[in-house]
Amino acid sequence: MAKQPVSGSDKTHPEGAKCLGACDPAEQIEVIVMLRRKDEAGFKQMMARIDAGTAPAQSVSREEFDKRFGASEQDVEKVKEFARQYGLTVVRAQADMRSVVLKGTIEQFQKAFDVKLERFQHHNIGEYRDRTGPVNVPADMHDAVTAVLGLDSRPQARPHFRFRPPFKPARGVAPASFTPVDLARLYDFPDGDGAGQCIAIIELGGGYRDTDLSAYFSKLGVKAPKVVPVGVDNAKNAPTGNPNGPDGEVTLDIEIAGAIAPGARIAVYFAPNSDAGFVDAVNRALHDSTNKPSVISISWGGPESMWSSQSISAFNDVLQSAAALGVTVCAASGDSGSSDGVGDGADHVDFPASSPYVLGCGGTSLSASGTGITQEVVWNDGDQGGSGGGGVSGVFALPVWQKGLSVTRGGKHTALAKRGVPDVAGDASPQTGYEVLIDGEDTVIGGTSAVAPLWAGLIARINAIGNSPAGFINPKLYEAKTAFRDITQGNNGSFSASAGWDACTGMGSPDGAQIAALLKPAKR
Repeated sequence: MAKQPVSGSDKTHPEGAKCLGACDPAEQIEVIVMLRRKDEAGFKQMMARIDAGTAPAQSVSREEFDKRFGASEQDVEKVKEFARQYGLTVVRAQADMRSVVLKGTIEQFQKAFDVKLERFQHHNIGEYRDRTGPVNVPADMHDAVTAVLGLDSRPQARPHFRFRPPFKPARGVAPASFTPVDLARLYDFPDGDGAGQCIAIIELGGGYRDTDLSAYFSKLGVKAPKVVPVGVDNAKNAPTGNPNGPDGEVTLDIEIAGAIAPGARIAVYFAPNSDAGFVDAVNRALHDSTNKPSVISISWGGPESMWSSQSISAFNDVLQSAAALGVTVCAASGDSGSSDGVGDGADHVDFPASSPYVLGCGGTSLSASGTGITQEVVWNDGDQGGSGGGGVSGVFALPVWQKGLSVTRGGKHTALAKRGVPDVAGDASPQTGYEVLIDGEDTVIGGTSAVAPLWAGLIARINAIGNSPAGFINPKLYEAKTAFRDITQGNNGSFSASAGWDACTGMGSPDGAQIAALLKPAKR
């Protein structure tokens, strides 16, 4: 049967990528086929209400969502038949997650999807498997397939954390450090411990040690939260013993979220660092009927320009499901300023923080005295020390709740034309960073990686107080300027802070008590 390309599956290689030759045809890999929803029209109607902020926090129960908006059995069957035809094994077929995982050899997948898989080397990325051109599927299943992920193994995201470097800060901010408990007090978080909630943390490598966690929480005088590792796509909690690697990210995320919401269960989803692994981890967290997270914290991401359009679209589709299910997703906006580290002289924003269904978390630099915050400015410690990511999406349209906002560049205000990033901010400079314990070492870390679990902990406390999920909170937050400490000083490269929302710190850092009041569930 004739085949047709999957929309948006064209791939290009990053500049500097060098082809090393063919892959081993006998190597076994797993690939995820993502499928359309059964009731796409009904889902679009529901999302229009959610986008406008007129839908309840949890628009639909998990059970009803899976029934109405999962994949149809016919579509799943088509993929199974396709797999049989090419000798591929079906590892997992889940209509609720709209995904079918196939396993087979490189040779089988090349024939099945009409692709050529080769080994590549890149100075920043290392060695990986990739393809050129689109993915093709038989015409009779073309309409059903929204994405085919995992044919390539290129690392898709990087963690957004920074150790305090041994140099003087660019600005006159005296180096200081805070525990998450200090910051919860300074930002006036409501009392509570998140009991009864689950915070999902997404990790694409590394791991944590229970000895680090128990020592850290004991030192803070905080009850240790229950931490549960969840393996996704053959990945698992695998600490490397190197705090400078992904262990730093994993442990930082757990320690911050856990210190703020020690009564919550922390479910850590470990997945491979690829577009397939990243999308699948968030999808698995959303459909996890055991842990049932009400908040997801993501501290990994990559410039929008590094994602294929099918990957961005498949991921954003999963993030829309989160909004419908009443799950708040907090994501770090990046640590390389307005360029997002691309190096082509243009401005870039980080995805998934740039999705309109995510609370994009930017960075500040914070000074405090015993009584409270004395100064808070945009985090920008120069090229060496990093700065908060932010800017204007090249992919996503302007959400209704950002209409009328503007960006400040070179002293000029320009109307925001597409999705602006970030939405909110919090302390992120390593010079005013977080005290954590990683691989047995006490250290100070910053980065917008710390801001996502900080906000996730705040949301978990609020959800526990109201005994109800806050859900997709962006439309509400943009209505309430008083719920933030407005950051009006500093820049992240191209963009400057200004009164109200800006492309460095969003609406600002949290006034926790005001945000709790704003997100309080309506009386029924």
